[in-house]
Amino acid sequence: MANKYQHVASNLTDRIESGEFQVGTLLPSEKHLAAHYQVSRETTRKALALLTDEGRIQKMVGKGSIVISPTRYTLPVSNLVSYTQFLRSNGLTSENRVFALEKAPVPARPFIEIDPTHSPGREATYVGRVRVIDGLPSIIDHDFILTSVVPDISIEVAQTSLYSYFEGELGLTIAYSPKQITVEPANAQDRELLGLTPGAYIAVTSSITHLADTTAFQFSQSRHRADKFKYQDFARRK
Repeated sequence: MANKYQHVASNLTDRIESGEFQVGTLLPSEKHLAAHYQVSRETTRKALALLTDEGRIQKMVGKGSIVISPTRYTLPVSNLVSYTQFLRSNGLTSENRVFALEKAPVPARPFIEIDPTHSPGREATYVGRVRVIDGLPSIIDHDFILTSVVPDISIEVAQTSLYSYFEGELGLTIAYSPKQITVEPANAQDRELLGLTPGAYIAVTSSITHLADTTAFQFSQSRHRADKFKYQDFARRK
């Protein structure tokens, strides 16, 4: 026999799937839900925790519980695609929020773990962006682009597509990018920008993008919400 919190969670799921509570909107407060279902606040919290575990809602610090899509996006790992192509292939909508655009040296980590010959300290343009996918802050991108290859990046370019600018306007030929994937505890910035709670984990992809002449020019780290991240690849035995 189902517990009270399971009944509450089941009913909330039905209301979400019927469209009463749509993706991107907030659920009523715990107090309101407790009164509506005539249960305790503790029961309500358990029901919301269950919906969180199922990937139907996400607790946003200082806001409440926001309805999210239970589907996860597929991260391209073996292929090098632009973010715009990634969105198109997954049928997603996105908004870029630029929180940093400044000159800064390329750091040592995590890139020296990808390429032991990496030389930190080279002058670069640092672009910090939050990717808001289908209304939910989902990815933090940290990009360091060498100024010796790309002298300047405008705020307009940072808000749209770096690859379109690199390839379309500058005529660069992007060839390959070794990548590393790790799972890490969310840091303070992750929690603030993605609305995560203490104790949350994130999936981190780090990469060094090279041109056709083998010049490494873009050093990137993307920090993904773990509840929206899916790694998919194809392997063949040789």
